[in-house]
Amino acid sequence: MMSASSLSNLSFADCEKLDPQFRHDMEKNYTDLLSEELRLQQTVAEENREHSVMTILDAKRLASQYQKEAEKCNAGMETCEGARERAEASLIAEKKVTAQWEQRARQMGWKDK
Repeated sequence: MMSASSLSNLSFADCEKLDPQFRHDMEKNYTDLLSEELRLQQTVAEENREHSVMTILDAKRLASQYQKEAEKCNAGMETCEGARERAEASLIAEKKVTAQWEQRARQMGWKDK
């Protein structure tokens, strides 16, 4: 039998040596702990993967929306540019007509004041 003072000097390794069942249980517990840790890491990795997939899908959806908006904007710019070109051509034509009328008026005696 061991005295209290000799028990206080025992380490974990000493207990392991004294009781083979304790050693077996500790190895089993260690294996269980490692298995649980691996399962937890796998769960975290899967959750991270799912989050990444969702983030990528959201990014693709937003990129598609922005692309559609950009296409609408480009179409609007083309329409606006076309209208500007037509207005410019109309202004040039109007200036020509105005110049012709002014020339005729001068030929008929009109003068600037």
